[in-house]
Amino acid sequence: MTWKTVISSVAPWIGTALGGPLGGMAVSAAADALGLSDKTEAAIKQAIGGVSQTDLLALKQADQQFALRMQEIGYQNTQALERIAFEDRDSARNREIATGDRTPQVLVFCLLLAWVIANILLFTYAIPEGNRELLSRALGSLDTLLGLAFAYFYGSTSGGKLKSELLAKTPGS
Repeated sequence: MTWKTVISSVAPWIGTALGGPLGGMAVSAAADALGLSDKTEAAIKQAIGGVSQTDLLALKQADQQFALRMQEIGYQNTQALERIAFEDRDSARNREIATGDRTPQVLVFCLLLAWVIANILLFTYAIPEGNRELLSRALGSLDTLLGLAFAYFYGSTSGGKLKSELLAKTPGS
């Protein structure tokens, strides 16, 4: 179970907002609830690893306060928060279609090429002991970037696509 899954199950408003334009507010609310001075996703991820029942209760209370704040500014439910995240991604993709900019595809191709070359080198040559950690970090970064690029072009999950379709069909869309 990922830290975002934990947050979403305990604090659905905060968990929903994490993925969209209101993510900064959600991170701040979660960090405050967990008593963290470092208001970053990395700090929350680390704190969730050793979370106590008291912390979970504080997170649930923070979620209720966050829900009230969101409702005050016009988001009546978590679906409204999901909709703005969907619309944010959709507008980015539509911009790319409208401009015909090929830069993202070229960058992804270069990223894929670098990943393939790095993996070929990894399996072809013996890596000196002192360079193994550096190579592991580089490959980890390439793996992450490639995953993000594929998520951008093809969607993060089929469940996300289904959720987006269902949101588009809800009344008031």
